[in-house]
Amino acid sequence: MDPTPLTFAPILKPKVWGGRRLAGYGKELGPMEAVGESWELADLPDSIEDGRSIVDRGPLAGKTLHALLMDDPSWIMGRVPLSPEGGFPLLIKYLDARENLSMQVHPDAAWVRDHPEDHLKTESWLVLEADEHALLYKGIREGVEPDAFARAIEDGSIVNLVETVPAQVGECHDLPSGTCHALGAGILVAEIQTPSDTTFRVFDWGRTDRTLHVEQAMQCIAFEPAAPMMKPHRLQDNSMQTTLLSRTSHYVIERIDAITDHTITLAPQDAPEVLMVLSGTGTLGTTEAIPLEAGRTILLPAALDSIEARLDANASMLRITIPESV
Repeated sequence: MDPTPLTFAPILKPKVWGGRRLAGYGKELGPMEAVGESWELADLPDSIEDGRSIVDRGPLAGKTLHALLMDDPSWIMGRVPLSPEGGFPLLIKYLDARENLSMQVHPDAAWVRDHPEDHLKTESWLVLEADEHALLYKGIREGVEPDAFARAIEDGSIVNLVETVPAQVGECHDLPSGTCHALGAGILVAEIQTPSDTTFRVFDWGRTDRTLHVEQAMQCIAFEPAAPMMKPHRLQDNSMQTTLLSRTSHYVIERIDAITDHTITLAPQDAPEVLMVLSGTGTLGTTEAIPLEAGRTILLPAALDSIEARLDANASMLRITIPESV
């Protein structure tokens, strides 16, 4: 068959800290009151429950992304290798934090060398909505030693030792493995990350029904402030603005904002690309065009010919690409 854009059924994840804001991004939440995550594009191992996306339209509807990759990865991946676990190398989500997420860390390189069942995880948060005074927690304050941090976990004062950043809509925060972090209450983000679900919790805001992993976390935390945010780089003409938000060794994130009605030609360069529509409307392609609307996530396979995305005025979307060095 000819390469075609792929869309997937969202995988909704109930969380104790979740809310209902994802309904505004096209997610059918039904009776669930606390939906924390919508996995838009996922291909995690079998051991992760509901961790593999299913195509929801077109001739491939009903197939998992993983099955397509196992059948023939070349038309989807091009020059990009599969993850070390044999899956798609990115995990794309929305997160809705009605309450604070746990203070946590993902394994660092030293830990992963000794524990091959665990995986590095670099992630980036783009803030889409934030209540007044909402905070992000990331990195350890200057001068905090591990012993003092361990004592603060025990007496609950750990929050005073983690740096806080006001949540500002439009800002993108990169969180490499080893960064102690938490998404604060009242924030909704788009999250782009490497495909790992290995998380070590060090503090859970008084909740007692979830496991903490203090010993593992203390071996992985980088006891230093988080790296400063990348300064956004903007290119603008009369009808469109493109902003480079993040560049890591795993992915590059750009935001495309239509100022007036605008058509952009997308041409994957022998590598898959992911589009996340954040707001507004439009269409992708001409024959059997895919409607573009808030919450729609689309995978453009590497072998896809150029395709046009028509964005109506004030529409916004993310374009996530994989750098040549991968």
